[in-house]
Amino acid sequence: MGKRLKQQRRGKGSVAYRKAPGTFDISVGYTGDQTKSMTGEVIEIINHTGHTAPLVELRFEDFTTSHMLAPEGIRVGDRIHVGPTPHYTLGSVMKLGDIPEGIPVYNIESRPGDGGKFVRSAGSKAYIASHIGKTTTLTLPSKQSITLSSECRAQLGVVAGGGMNEQPIVKAGKNHYIMHAINKMWPTYRGVKLNPVDHPFGGKQHHKGQSSMTSRNAPPGRKVGHIAARRVGRKKKG
Repeated sequence: MGKRLKQQRRGKGSVAYRKAPGTFDISVGYTGDQTKSMTGEVIEIINHTGHTAPLVELRFEDFTTSHMLAPEGIRVGDRIHVGPTPHYTLGSVMKLGDIPEGIPVYNIESRPGDGGKFVRSAGSKAYIASHIGKTTTLTLPSKQSITLSSECRAQLGVVAGGGMNEQPIVKAGKNHYIMHAINKMWPTYRGVKLNPVDHPFGGKQHHKGQSSMTSRNAPPGRKVGHIAARRVGRKKKG
């Protein structure tokens, strides 16, 4: 059956597959009481390893600190408002129902109070399309439309750091260090391109040589492909 697969060996936590310390130690979700209005001053702009976009460190009136995704155009000394009272300033956190149509937003909650799930990568933005009753429809960067509760919160503006992916990487080594910093597997190879000792589909034949459908109770070295699939193959027309 061969060795354990590479993606299975990652869970061991050895040096080769261990994430860099401090990679994901900062949360950019919304914190605090949703019914309380707070104003935070930007005291620092941070380039953090675990995020593609820069972060801002905020200090609120009660001297607590928090981190949020930086909007494009923010500066040290600017103020960001968080709370139920709408403040139409760059980076402020507001309910979707209070944001006018056509305004760009980011770090959007999928459910009220979850801290933000959508549109968080550098340079991304969504637009408020319409308000219908207690729901709000948004247009995501992928041009897909979603409808969320108007009680969900979002930040005003565009995520900073846009254009970072437009610079060519040129060398594979540079991409290696980029992926290693955020604990991503790279490069990834198809199973049929590997050796038989490394993958069940490996070998010089460059085809699987066995069924892609695998039992859910298969041993770790064989549990690849369509695991416990209901069906495989093309659907018949007609």
